Amino acid sequence: MHSFKRMPELHILVACTVGCYLFLEIFVVSNPLESLFGLSGVDLIFISFFISFLIAIISVIAGVGGGVIFTPIMLAFTSIDTLIIRSTGLVVAMFSGLIASGPFMRKGLADIKLVFLGAVPILFGGFVGSLSAITLSEHFGATGDALVRLFLGVILGLIAMIFIVGGASTEYPEHPKKSPLATRLKLRHMYWEDTLQKPIRYDVHNIKTAVFLLAAVGFTGGFFGLGGGWAVVPVLNLVMSVPLKVSAATSGVLLAMGNSAAI
Repeated sequence: MHSFKRMPELHILVACTVGCYLFLEIFVVSNPLESLFGLSGVDLIFISFFISFLIAIISVIAGVGGGVIFTPIMLAFTSIDTLIIRSTGLVVAMFSGLIASGPFMRKGLADIKLVFLGAVPILFGGFVGSLSAITLSEHFGATGDALVRLFLGVILGLIAMIFIVGGASTEYPEHPKKSPLATRLKLRHMYWEDTLQKPIRYDVHNIKTAVFLLAAVGFTGGFFGLGGGWAVVPVLNLVMSVPLKVSAATSGVLLAMGNSAAI
């Protein structure tokens, strides 16, 4: 009962998941559908569950959203329509951020002011990106799918470069000057760092540049079904000088809000 009060969303999610699998076991196993490698439909569902479970763990820890892992895998190894895969990738990213939002907020790691600031451009960009994806699919058909796969490969290459270059970023960025706009908006925050056993204070910088970049991230995430968390963390950490741990937590909350518009 105590654990349920602390994390009710986790218990509800587990109960719903178990109920769904019991339903599938009862009503699907009686008429098994032979498919890949001779596995039944239920077997494939269980395998996909464990793969998705690993994707969720990795994506939440990194703050990148599950879509950045789910979408490329599905596009590479399945023949499902790209628009369906990209829209499903947005759902995966949204729920991974949604489930992680509760613990992040209770722990005080997610900066709620940054969430409100970043949600507007990400919502707008994600909505425009999803509309563009639908328009491309309707008017260009197979050619549009080929272009999406090509540009997605380029985007994934850029993501790899961002994380390689981002490895040099400091966990606690320091900026010599304070931002007047951040001061007026009172974008200053503090959180308790368990590893150092002391509070960490930080100021936000380069707000105008970050808003433009977040809108571009929202468009890219909505168009390709990647969610956008892969770029939100570098924007918060490298551009706005937000500590890395806060950037990852805030990115998770932004994913839950931003992807809803694209979906």
